[in-house]
Amino acid sequence: MNEEVLNSTRAEDRIRVTYILTCAAGEDAEAKARDIALEQTVELPAECVAADIERRIVGTVEHLEAVDRAKWRAVISFDQVTVGDDLPQLLNLLFGNVSLKTGILVTNLELPEPILARFPGPQFGIDGVRGLVADGDTEVRRPLICVAAKPLGLPALQLADICFHLARAGVDIIKDDHGLANQETAPFRERVERCQEAVTRANALTGGTSRYMPNVTGRLDELDSRLELVRAVGCRGVLVSPLLMGLDTVRRLAQRSNLVILSHPSLAGAFFQAQHGIAPELLLGKIFRLIGSDGVIYPNVGGRFPWGPEVCEAVNRNLRAPLGSIRVSFPVPAGGIDAARVPYWIEQYGLDTVFLIGSSLYQQPDLEQAARRLVEAVRGHGDERHIQGD
Repeated sequence: MNEEVLNSTRAEDRIRVTYILTCAAGEDAEAKARDIALEQTVELPAECVAADIERRIVGTVEHLEAVDRAKWRAVISFDQVTVGDDLPQLLNLLFGNVSLKTGILVTNLELPEPILARFPGPQFGIDGVRGLVADGDTEVRRPLICVAAKPLGLPALQLADICFHLARAGVDIIKDDHGLANQETAPFRERVERCQEAVTRANALTGGTSRYMPNVTGRLDELDSRLELVRAVGCRGVLVSPLLMGLDTVRRLAQRSNLVILSHPSLAGAFFQAQHGIAPELLLGKIFRLIGSDGVIYPNVGGRFPWGPEVCEAVNRNLRAPLGSIRVSFPVPAGGIDAARVPYWIEQYGLDTVFLIGSSLYQQPDLEQAARRLVEAVRGHGDERHIQGD
């Protein structure tokens, strides 16, 4: 540890990144950590770096400890001047060049308050989303239910009919399936207009407050016109895939659109390797929250994707933990949750959760009735827990 470098700025003002290093036979963990500190900043051998640059810019290996025979935990800190004022450079510092190497897993990111203040995070957060789907009434805390209109290939009128039945059943959030873009089968404009009209009509019949959230992921040069349409027809939220659109695009969208941002993890699995990449709880739980996600979808344990309970819990924790003045975000477990098991998952994850349910509803002979049974079970469960003082 270079105490002189640490003393050049206050310790609490430094950016800290935790890496798990997997070392091959004969590979030195200390040298590997030092290489990250150099590669992520000056991209030069140590002997080529002037003393003042070394002191101000090069990362400092603050902590290095063995996890097992092949793995080491390294905490490397960086002066916040290395980030400037933009998100892309923060991501570049976190895992830029070293993403092209091997055996480097980023597991945590700690940001000083001046850096956190540059990221407004969710514009609505958990309380704001509750207000939208409960017509401003956030007194009764309960989980929310989300269902995707699907499958890809249906025409807009049939997707709208699905939205109508889901809204009439009382589903809180009805979103586009993330694969619905601007295909000929259901063009974006027609789909959004039809689906929002269907949800509005169902709400008028029932007095409900279901919200339709279309997928706006697509070409950047069409984003503004899509958002204009979404707002014009009365939608209050959108679905995005941050890794397809670009993380900073979503940050800008969250900051300026006045729409709830529901983020999908498409492409994220490329980062989730056992020994190299970015840990799910960091990418989905903290970075997606920093860029402004009001809710983050992730694959729940026991579904179609190979996630364990400890990973899901870690994502939930990061989405709801204190993080400066940044609002908390809804965890949205998905990926094959059985509707019949939702009460169990409420016990595991708590009331501040949105459950995204799909196949187990669509497998039922009557989608609306199946959705209504689920909504009634969840609302009763949530109300009971609230009365008991949860």
